[in-house]
Amino acid sequence: MRREKLYREYRLKSYLNMNHYIIINGRQGQTHPHTWEFVITIVVAGDQFVEFRKFEMLIEQYLEKYQNQILNTIEPFDVVVPTIENVTDQFNDDLRELLRENGGELVSLEGSETPTRSYIVSHRNEPEFIDQIGKMQSKQISGVVEYVVDQIISDRIEDW
Repeated sequence: MRREKLYREYRLKSYLNMNHYIIINGRQGQTHPHTWEFVITIVVAGDQFVEFRKFEMLIEQYLEKYQNQILNTIEPFDVVVPTIENVTDQFNDDLRELLRENGGELVSLEGSETPTRSYIVSHRNEPEFIDQIGKMQSKQISGVVEYVVDQIISDRIEDW
């Protein structure tokens, strides 16, 4: 017997070739490249089929403006120093809204500029995230209840 799921969790990886420089103690470092990796974890309400491509396209479109660029020349990193923490925090804020508008909820975003160092923003224990998941689950449960009630009414009408 198949169990109904209240939500499904997806993990996508994206890669960007970006350059940046860091300013430390008022001195600008050398511009250098990285292949940045971003691991995006998303939850989606319910049991319905979700095409990975839907979220991949949203994420790719968002990230495209940064591909093969010097981060320090693109807003907001022309003012905010583009450290892995600042870049991941900014991408987190932007992607969270974008995904939410398209039926997903951002669980976490992990950013890495080298294979050995990552910075992770996680929403799992935040009240807003828990509230959003609760809303997703309520919506899913309401859908199941509506379906069951419709089936009962339909069966009764057929019996008359």
